[in-house]
Amino acid sequence: MRYFTLQEAERLLPAVEEHLRDALFHKAEYQSAHEALEASLLHIRASGGARVDQTKLSQLQGKQTESVVALQEAMEKIAQSGAMVKDLDIGLLDFMSRYRDQDVCLCWKFGESSIHFWHGEEEGFRGRKPIDDQFLREHHNQAPGSGLEDMGSGSGLPN
Repeated sequence: MRYFTLQEAERLLPAVEEHLRDALFHKAEYQSAHEALEASLLHIRASGGARVDQTKLSQLQGKQTESVVALQEAMEKIAQSGAMVKDLDIGLLDFMSRYRDQDVCLCWKFGESSIHFWHGEEEGFRGRKPIDDQFLREHHNQAPGSGLEDMGSGSGLPN
């Protein structure tokens, strides 16, 4: 597991946000192709199979497959960065960090300008707390040798 300081997570956010945008786009593309394919199959069954447009079905299946592959690639890029997708539907990401000698998550949601919240590892989105002055003081003043300085260095993205 990779740990981030708030500054490291913030620096990584633009690249991760781009991959999340890709994931959301390809998820929507998949859903669109899936719904169109289901509607076509329903129409075929309702007409007794007499009117089958093989080209259309093949195109929809191809679009669905391409979207799945592209979605998987975008999700893998996010995972390689060290960020964790918690809810793709709302674009919710966590970056593991340390605060008060405990594992916590720096929490970011698609559309937010930067990372403004954190929560305990088991609390989840509903337990989000604002990053306030106390958090900033104590988060930056981790005990020397805690390992936080070395954990999470670098962008984590492939070159």
